Amino acid sequence: MTVSPLIWSLTIVLILALLAYDFFFHVRKAHVPTLKEASIWSAVYVGIAVVFGLAVLIFGGATMGSEYFAGYLTEKALSVDNLFVFLIIMASFRVPREDQQKVLLFGIIFALITRTGFIFLGAALINNFAWVFYFFGLILLLTAGNMIKPEGEESHSADNFMIRIARKVFKTTDYYDGDKLFTVENGKKVMTPMLVVMVAIGGTDILFALDSIPAIYGLTQNVFIVFTATAFSLLGLRQLYFVIDGMLDRLIYLSYGLAAILAFIGVKLVLHALHENTVPFINDGQPVPVIEITTGLSLSVIIGVLLVTIFASLYSPAGKAQTAVTNARRHAENYLDPDYTDDANERERVYQALVDEEKEIFGMDLKYRNKVKDIEHIREQAREAHRRHSAQETEKRE
Repeated sequence: MTVSPLIWSLTIVLILALLAYDFFFHVRKAHVPTLKEASIWSAVYVGIAVVFGLAVLIFGGATMGSEYFAGYLTEKALSVDNLFVFLIIMASFRVPREDQQKVLLFGIIFALITRTGFIFLGAALINNFAWVFYFFGLILLLTAGNMIKPEGEESHSADNFMIRIARKVFKTTDYYDGDKLFTVENGKKVMTPMLVVMVAIGGTDILFALDSIPAIYGLTQNVFIVFTATAFSLLGLRQLYFVIDGMLDRLIYLSYGLAAILAFIGVKLVLHALHENTVPFINDGQPVPVIEITTGLSLSVIIGVLLVTIFASLYSPAGKAQTAVTNARRHAENYLDPDYTDDANERERVYQALVDEEKEIFGMDLKYRNKVKDIEHIREQAREAHRRHSAQETEKRE
C-alpha cells in the first residue's frame, strides 16, 4: 500500500506535537517525576502507539497492521535494553536526578533524527541492492551472538568510546548549573557537563541504530511502517525510564530474549535474501527456492519470546536476588552522593528503598547472597547511609 504525502505530513506533525508537549509541559521545569506521573504518561504513549497501530490495521490492512505491531514490539524491547546504557551514562556523569528528564528527551529527539536518516538510507540500499538483506542478516546474527556473551559489550559500559571522545573533545566546568548547557565562570561563558552527557547519549544511540534498523527492515520493507514503529517506540521512553528504573536490573534474561529475537529476524532476512537472490556466486545469481517466514509467525515469535523473557526474569529467585543487591548498591551510592539531587523527597525515597532492599537481601537464600562479590562493601555503604540519615533526623528534631 502506498502512503499518501498527506498521511506522511499528518503523522510527522503528530510526532512533533507530542515531543513539543512533552518538553513544554513536563521537561521545561526540572523536577523528579513521581512513579504515578511516569506510569500514567508511559501508559498514555503506549496507548497512542496502539491506537495508531489499529488505524494502520483498519485502513492499511492486516499485513501492514501486523508489520507495524511486530516492528513496534521489537523496537520497544530494544529501546528498553538501551535504557541500561542511558542509566550507566548518567550515573557516570553524575547527572542530578531532577535534570535527567531533559537529557533523556534530547536523546529521544537525536535518536529520531539519526534513525530517520538510517531508515531512508536503508530503503535506498534495499531498492537498489538486493544483496543488502544478506548484510543486514549478518549484522543481526553477529549482534545476537554478542548479546549472549558472559561479559557485556563495550556499548553497555560507562567507558564506551563515544563517552571517551565526548570527555576528551569538550572541556566543561566541574559542576552542573541546573539543566543549563552553558554557564558563566570567571566572567567567561563555558559549557557545563550537561552538554557532554547529551553528546554521549546521542552518539551512543548511533551504535544502537546499527542493529535496530536492520531488525525492523527484517520485518517489513514498508518505509512508513519502519518510520512510525521506530518513532512510537521511542516516544514515551523518557517516562518509561522512571517507571522501570528500579526494575531494569531485574530483567536479567532480557539480553537472551533480545538475542533470540534478533537471531530469528537475522535468519528471516537471510532466507528472504536467498528468495530474492541476485548475487552471482550464489546459485548462479538465480533465486533460491527456500521457505519465507510470514509476518504473522514473526509477530507470534516476538510476543512469545518477550513474554517468556519477562516472566522468567521477574519470577525467578535469581532475578529477585539480582534486583535487591544491585538496587541496594545503587541506592546507597545515590544517597551518599551529595550531588545526586537537591530534592528532599527524592532523597528520602532513595533511603526508604535502600532499607527495603536490605531486608530482602538478608531474607534471601545464602546461595544467592554469597554470589555477590562485593557484599561487604555494599553493607558498609548501607551502614554509612544509615548513619547520615540518623544524623539528619537528629538535626531536624533539634
